[in-house]
Amino acid sequence: MNGVRCMLMRGGTSKGAYFLAADLPADPGERDALLLRIMGTPDPRQIDGIGGAHPLTSKVAVVTPSDRPGVDVEYLFLQLGVEAATVSDRQNCGNILAGIGPFAVERGLAAPGGERTGVRILMVNSGSVATARFATPGGAVRYDGDTAISGVPGTAAPIVLDFEDTEGSATGALLPTGNVRDLVDGVEVTCVDNGMPVVVAAARDLGVTGYETPDELAADDGLRDRVQALRLRAGELMGLGDVSGAPVPKTTLVAPARDGGTICTRTFIPLRPHASIGVLGAVSVATALLMDGAVGHDMARLPEPGKPMSVEHPTGRLDVEVELDGMSPRRSSIVRTARKLFDGTVFPRSSA
Repeated sequence: MNGVRCMLMRGGTSKGAYFLAADLPADPGERDALLLRIMGTPDPRQIDGIGGAHPLTSKVAVVTPSDRPGVDVEYLFLQLGVEAATVSDRQNCGNILAGIGPFAVERGLAAPGGERTGVRILMVNSGSVATARFATPGGAVRYDGDTAISGVPGTAAPIVLDFEDTEGSATGALLPTGNVRDLVDGVEVTCVDNGMPVVVAAARDLGVTGYETPDELAADDGLRDRVQALRLRAGELMGLGDVSGAPVPKTTLVAPARDGGTICTRTFIPLRPHASIGVLGAVSVATALLMDGAVGHDMARLPEPGKPMSVEHPTGRLDVEVELDGMSPRRSSIVRTARKLFDGTVFPRSSA
């Protein structure tokens, strides 16, 4: 059995397998088949692979050096199914992105720069660029530190992610429907894409408070059906076509903050309630809050200009900085952490 060089990393509140593109088959079909075997998909337990039996732990990053001016590496994100043998490249993942800079330095694709290492990353899924800033004292990536992020036990070294021109996205538009607010299946929504296509709806309009736990939301079959109907129709309006088998758009329900933040959120990925909220999903939701007339704008406690918005989610909060130039995104920034879990060889199950 042939093994494949792999690094398993926690990136933000996700966990994924990081590969150099050169270590995987060049043909996308062969590559995806191999990755499914590595992850142990399809199987709800992923018992015969390294997946963690959850969408947040069934993720892959494929990294290659870049010859584009001003870009160090190119990062392709792949979301692998758990129970279904699916591989999707229709979205970015900002949490897995947090590990790309350290991975690039570890693999020699980017040079360490001491306390102010910066790695420019092209997100292949959308064509947008992000810069990861972190410390590499003595030329080695520093993973230990005192930064805590909600949804992750303990602390680690901070990784600052700066997104520039984040209008580069799956839909190619900040407001994919052309409207700040749409009526979809009788529910007022804002369809926004500042790095992640998201359908923002008021929780009360779907018959919930927006303060339920993920388990409580998962037990509500009627809510799941409404979320699916909403995202299917919204996906068409956003130019994404038939999204019945796609991980995007995400649906985020919003309610007034109740823990001192800007807004309270409950997100579905795409139908399973998220234990927190994705990085780029949070950026998109925060962007919508800045738009007069968007769903959530009137209920948000917006901070002073230049201060981050605090997006509450089931396991804490995530601080996001977003700047708009009129109705166009200028920049956004967020702090994440990442940690190398193992670096070595992974052995996929037999293709038979």
